[in-house]
Amino acid sequence: MARPWIETMKPGAPARVHLLAAALMWSAVGVALLAFGALWAHQVRTGLTPWLLLAAAVGGVVKARLVLDRGGRRIAERIRTRGDGRCIGGFLSARTWALVAVMMAAGRLLRTGVVARHIVGLLYVLVGTGLLVASRVLWRAWAVARRSASGG
Repeated sequence: MARPWIETMKPGAPARVHLLAAALMWSAVGVALLAFGALWAHQVRTGLTPWLLLAAAVGGVVKARLVLDRGGRRIAERIRTRGDGRCIGGFLSARTWALVAVMMAAGRLLRTGVVARHIVGLLYVLVGTGLLVASRVLWRAWAVARRSASGG
């Protein structure tokens, strides 16, 4: 049976590429949030700012360990289960893409001035640190898939 036209147009990729895309996305978003957050947190310079940044980063590590690591493992397992040749945009499920959209909208709402920019900065440091730390789960899954693909 012939595949539908739309199926032939989807950019398929091996599972290891999907894992790489997920790891890159979590890392890039984590770095961006961390950088902007630190910059915004420094807009109000007090003796407490370094301690608040440290507390936010520690909170991010805790969030990674308690929440985001589990999400990373779930994403990696979903990618492995789906196998090779799937559409590259499908490295996240529709539900996860919806969550990404909600988080982006929430970030946009926070930046409108409802909350002071330096407070938003601390929240960004927390979330960015969490994503960056938890991305190691996806990087590890990608490394395993890469070794398997090369026969190692």
